[in-house]
Parts: sequence; C-alpha cells; structure tokens
Amino acid sequence: MSSRSKASVTKRTKPIKKSLPAKQVQDFRSLLEKALTSTDHLGRSHGQSTWGVYAFYDYDGEPIYVGQTKEALGYRVRRHLTNQRTDAVAMRILDTFEVAEIELWPLWELADAPTRADKRNPEKTAAFKEAQEYLDAAEYTAYLNAIEASKFKAILNEKIPPISPSIDLPNSYRFSLITEETRAERGHPDVRIARRAETIARLAAVAHERGEVSDGLRRVLVIQAVRLAYLSAVRLAYVEGRPTPRPEAISIEGLVGSVLHESSPEDADGEAAELEF
Repeated sequence: MSSRSKASVTKRTKPIKKSLPAKQVQDFRSLLEKALTSTDHLGRSHGQSTWGVYAFYDYDGEPIYVGQTKEALGYRVRRHLTNQRTDAVAMRILDTFEVAEIELWPLWELADAPTRADKRNPEKTAAFKEAQEYLDAAEYTAYLNAIEASKFKAILNEKIPPISPSIDLPNSYRFSLITEETRAERGHPDVRIARRAETIARLAAVAHERGEVSDGLRRVLVIQAVRLAYLSAVRLAYVEGRPTPRPEAISIEGLVGSVLHESSPEDADGEAAELEF
C-alpha cells in the first residue's frame, strides 16, 4: 500500500520595498533622508522649506549642479536623487552616482509667499513675482559661487540661471551622502573614469536620438568631457609618478564660451529649461 503525501507549500513574505536596493543605495538614501529631515536651531526641518536653493558636489568636493525650488526642498531633491523624475537626470545630464554631498539653502523668509501668480488677485501676483525674483537671485548667487569654487570654472547646469543681482545668502547646510565604504569603492579613480565615460556616452546618445536638443545640453556634454579628460589625466600622472596636472590647462571658456549667462535669447526663454514635473 503506497502512502500519499502532499508537498508542503512554504509561504514567502513579500519583501519590503526599502530592502530591495543594494546596500550602497540604501545607505545613500538613508543619509539623504537624514539630511533633509535635519533641523535648524529653531527646529525647522530643512527639507520642509517651500522655497530654497540646493547644490550637489562630487567625490572631490567639486560643485556639479545648482538648482532652485518653490515646491519644498525635500521634495525637489528627492526627485533628483531617488525618484529620478527630473529632466536633468532623465536627459543623462546629472549622474546621481557622482553625487557625494549636498548643500541646502532654505529660504524661510519666503515661507508665506504665494508659489504662483493669480490673475484675479494682483496683490498675490505681485507678492509671487517679488518672491520669485529673490529666489532667482539666490540661485544665481549660489551658481556664481559654485563656478568660482569649481576647478574647471563650470558646472553641469543645462540651463544657466537668469542673471540676477548677487545677494547675501542665508546660512547653508552641507551634508555627506556616502559612507566611507562607498567612498572607498565608488571613489576609486578607475571606477569614476568608467562611470563618467558611460554618462557621456548616454548624454551623447540623447543628443543623437533626439536630434533637436538645447544648446545647454551640448554645452554640458563638453563640460562632462573636460571632467573626464582631467580625471583620466590625473590618473595617468599618478601612475607615471608625475605631478598632478593643472585644471587651468583646459580652458572651458575657450571651448564653450561664457557660462555666466545664456548665449542666446532662445536658450534664456526656456527651450533649454529644466522641466518641472
């Protein structure tokens, strides 16, 4: 007499989504969340400031991108670095793999300002325009500071912020988004050279496939190529035992023109503008 047995079915629990990314990605997101939820001396969470400016830095502390928002700093930055739902990332201009630090300028003085114009309310429209002018000035000031701090005197903004008066920026808050373990692995020059070359290839593919792209995107392609050339030259000098090459050996202005303003009215009007989702 043969015995019959039923195979036991092992029920598996569906994993939590937060557990799915690789450890380095989890660490990055954890540090990002800690930065955005940190508070100032008044207990205000930086990421909850509706109006603000932000900047990203690479593994060398080199500024690579500056942006503004009036939809909350935390929301905007998360879209860049986690959801990847911004034009700068979608167009392969900004590689989140390269972002090692973030700097935030919450503009709390604009907390009560309307975030859009209202044709039926002239006072609200005037208040919005005044706030937007201040936001533009804050972004342009942070952009100029980033250009000055950059060894290449250029960063990866597709659209140069509108020329505005320089202002005294409020206190900023700067945070590291990578662990020492991640820095040791991703920060190796050969890893960064390979990744940067891949980023350039993707950006060039966008230009090729779309055909009609902004002048700003093509400018960023040149700047990325300069960043790759310099990183590769530094690596070569190191292995050959030579002094580190001088960044000023490459003239960004000679290659792309001025990075302090858009070169034509078409670009400034927004064809090159970053999309707001």
